[in-house]
Amino acid sequence: MEKSMKDILKVYGPLALLVAISIWVALALIDPAPPSRVTFAAGNSGGAYYALAQEYADRLAESDVEVEILETRGSLENIELLRSGRAGMAFVQGGLATDDDRETLNSLAGMFHEPFWVFVRSEAAIDGFGGLRDVRFAIGPEGSGTRALALQMQDAWGGDWPSPSQSIESGQAAASALLAGDIDAAAFSASMNAPYVQRLIEEPGIALLPFDRAPALARRTRALDPVTLYRGIVDLEADIPAADVPLIASVAQLAIRENLHPAIQSLLLEASEDIHAGNSAFANAGEFPAPELVDMPLSSEAERFWKNGPSFLRNYFSFQIANFLERAWVFLIPLITLLIPLIRVAPPIYRWRVRRKIYVWYSDLRELEARGREASNDEARDKVLDELSELQKEVGELDVPLSYTEEVYHLRSHIAFVRNLVKGLYARDAGEEARHTA
Repeated sequence: MEKSMKDILKVYGPLALLVAISIWVALALIDPAPPSRVTFAAGNSGGAYYALAQEYADRLAESDVEVEILETRGSLENIELLRSGRAGMAFVQGGLATDDDRETLNSLAGMFHEPFWVFVRSEAAIDGFGGLRDVRFAIGPEGSGTRALALQMQDAWGGDWPSPSQSIESGQAAASALLAGDIDAAAFSASMNAPYVQRLIEEPGIALLPFDRAPALARRTRALDPVTLYRGIVDLEADIPAADVPLIASVAQLAIRENLHPAIQSLLLEASEDIHAGNSAFANAGEFPAPELVDMPLSSEAERFWKNGPSFLRNYFSFQIANFLERAWVFLIPLITLLIPLIRVAPPIYRWRVRRKIYVWYSDLRELEARGREASNDEARDKVLDELSELQKEVGELDVPLSYTEEVYHLRSHIAFVRNLVKGLYARDAGEEARHTA
């Protein structure tokens, strides 16, 4: 049995070694595995961006990917972090990306609306966005997404906008200044759930400026979308607002560096369908994620995902297994193609090796038969018989698999045949000697 195992190892061992080397080479050449840690540029810790980033972090943690969330001042800082490589993904307000950004950054999809709120004091008697050029208008500090969008709007309306129409108050400070009468209008790019937005909507003496030309603005900028704040959606009993209000909204998109690992992109895309697909004040269930509401090119992984959905393997395997198979299949196919003929040739080689151990004795047996026939005296024949006995003993100790035992016994019977043949020569020579004597 031990010798049989050695025969098996001699045949299949090199084959196993070749397979191991091939697998090692394949693993070295396939795409690198996805990182176990990524960085997500969000927003301030109390904002919508940060809360959503935490939801993504929880989802990726289920696939053993750790997410570091960076607290930032908003979209423009997020873009800068993406440019520098200090973040791999970030929420970015639509309409802020430059042509250079579109060369190095991609988008996965538009994820949710960010309405552009403009609140004015009622006594200011402002009847449209163009009327804001001659009042004290707070549009946020340099580097904020609200200011960037407000400047785009001012540029779209054209004309000169003096410095009072571009003051830097933002957030709660701008809301307080508006309520106090220190400014006449304030812009915010924020969720409807922001406390200062809720307060201003409900505050007597403060009016929400409608954007009657929102569809035209949306046509001019791909990442803007016309939305409607429906009557009573804030407070049905108090009928707030008292009428439908047309608004323009930027679409916050999930932006990534173009070299973010495709497997991480796939995890983000899968998570986005659960996080953003629900109903909201400005969108019906299923409207988001929206791959068409972006101002940066979709990544190739996002294009594939929105066209075909999750990969076939991802539907049946965990993230780690599916990712490995997706990376390895390009090399597994030629590897299998190589192994099939090797595996098929191994059994014939094994049979040849076992039979060779048997057939090699036939050379000795034929030599002994020839010497026996040619022997001219009993001493020479006795020597042949002794060697045949030794040969029979060695063959009897031969260790072969059970399926080849029949061939061993054939050899032993042939040895016995030659032995009997040589013994028969004694009688023949003895008879000839008797006739000669007579």
